[in-house]
Amino acid sequence: MAQSQELYQELISQLDQLHQDAITLEEKFAPAIQAVHPKFRKSAKNLLHYLALRQHDIRDLQEQLAHLGLSSLGRSEGHVLASLQAVRRQLCHMAECPISPKQLAVSFFENRELLASHTEELLGSKPEHRTTRIMVTLPSEAADQYELLPRLLKAGMNCARINCAHDDEKAWLKMIDNIHRAEKETGIPCKILMDLMGPKLRTGPLKEGPKLVVIHPSQDSLGQTTEAAKVWLAPSDVPPPKDADAWLPLQEVWLAQLQEGDMLYFTDTRRRKRSLTVVRKEQGGLLAHLLKTSYITTGTELRLKGKHTTEKTTKVGELKALELPITLKKNSFLVLTREPIPGEPAIYDDHGHVIEHAHISCTLPEAFTQTKVGQPILFNDGKIEGVLEEVTPDRLLVKITYASDTGSRLRADQGINLPESKIHITGLTEKDRQDLKFIAKHADIVNLSFVNHADTVEALHQELKELHATDLGIMLKIETQEGFRNLPHLLLTVMKSYPASIMIARGDLAVECGWQRLAEVQEEILWLCEAAHIPVVWATQVLETLAKKGRPSRAEITDAAMAQRADCVMLNKGPHVVQAIEMLHDILVRMQAHQHKKTSMLRSLHISDLANLIQA
Repeated sequence: MAQSQELYQELISQLDQLHQDAITLEEKFAPAIQAVHPKFRKSAKNLLHYLALRQHDIRDLQEQLAHLGLSSLGRSEGHVLASLQAVRRQLCHMAECPISPKQLAVSFFENRELLASHTEELLGSKPEHRTTRIMVTLPSEAADQYELLPRLLKAGMNCARINCAHDDEKAWLKMIDNIHRAEKETGIPCKILMDLMGPKLRTGPLKEGPKLVVIHPSQDSLGQTTEAAKVWLAPSDVPPPKDADAWLPLQEVWLAQLQEGDMLYFTDTRRRKRSLTVVRKEQGGLLAHLLKTSYITTGTELRLKGKHTTEKTTKVGELKALELPITLKKNSFLVLTREPIPGEPAIYDDHGHVIEHAHISCTLPEAFTQTKVGQPILFNDGKIEGVLEEVTPDRLLVKITYASDTGSRLRADQGINLPESKIHITGLTEKDRQDLKFIAKHADIVNLSFVNHADTVEALHQELKELHATDLGIMLKIETQEGFRNLPHLLLTVMKSYPASIMIARGDLAVECGWQRLAEVQEEILWLCEAAHIPVVWATQVLETLAKKGRPSRAEITDAAMAQRADCVMLNKGPHVVQAIEMLHDILVRMQAHQHKKTSMLRSLHISDLANLIQA
């Protein structure tokens, strides 16, 4: 009995120390708490209490509490002091010592109420039958194809995402008009989120290749044609239908004389004789079939044979220049240049020795002043890895340490990651400031990409203040190792405005932190945001194979089920995105009966055949 009393007192002492540490951290950050929006005050305090708790390794304490049948504090994120006090109260009953209740920042009941109200303010009312919202990235086609929007809403979309890294204001406005029109038609509300592009490190342009299009009909494994290539023949301002494989710009007057069944003959760049057969006339152009692989360049002459034709020949109009990617192999070198010089592959002499290394520019000047020799660098979502061999204000010499066995291709506008380089960028880019003017007028939420430091969030607050848009919801996109490291400061800063949220951008985050750490990192983000009662969006590659190819992988189903612990799940665009929304909705509805955040909900099991076991 004496040993038990001693144990109880020791556990009470540990709980009191955890409580005191939490209050001490709260007092230390009193000015920061005072600076947050009034609706976030309690949440900011609880976040600091949780941070104080997680400064300790309490695994032994948890095990001892569990042996006594008490809470092990494993689900205390949203109400830290309330959890500590509840366990202490039970220990005092067992130790027969006086109970001394203390003031709480957040009670057990307030935890869910705060998160629910913050989520509703940002993402709208809870959808019917489901607690987790669904966000969908809109494709460019959403600007011109209105019929897609009602389908997305009816399938279960609650928030539409428009990425400012693509398209332009004219297209964005068309998308937004279509969203509002679909809302009226379906009676289903939809929030609009717009992504600022942010200071993304990307590769610059490549040297242009020939203005050429290569058209391939479908072939089987024996190289025999199984289906003709569909070629769109139309003026340069008439876009092709969805099922077209290629587009040849031609003069409208010349096209007007063509009829179904007409044959167009030409010689491609390899001096191969080829022909096109007109199979269908459509508004603005014609669709033709091509049965053999053809290389067609700007100015290729097409010849029409027929008795009733007025103009026998025409020339193919201006085609886009081919991009010539840089092929990189392990142990090869790449030069990153500060000047926007078009990139080129390496140049070799007659004996196969490198005369000049491959080179390409980098879009972010800070990469040349805030990196060090020996630091890793990754390209194209980690498909190519390297290490910095030389660093100067104008160039970086990279030695490739990983690429595919046959060589990996590096193209223009592909992502660059510097996971160990603490690149500090203050303020917003000029493009972001311009885009923000549009976003402030038309969107409900702005998503700040590649945010690493609190001063960038402060700059966003200042811009919104000048635009009289302080009620615009703010979402911070956590996609770098530096952003993850600074998450507590980012949370306290974004909480100065209301409403606010976090997006876990798992694509870049996995590249930055390493694939093996992604699960751990996303868990920590979920915990910190739950402590702050901040809604979280689980993003990147959710049911991606389903959205793009029409059939999910087994791993994606499990991933989507785990996403239920977030407050919103984001799907990327794809031809089968409606089917992906429907499946995600079904998964989320099923999982919410089993799981709320970290807490397992012990409803009766319906899958396992318990009835026969009990009756046996």
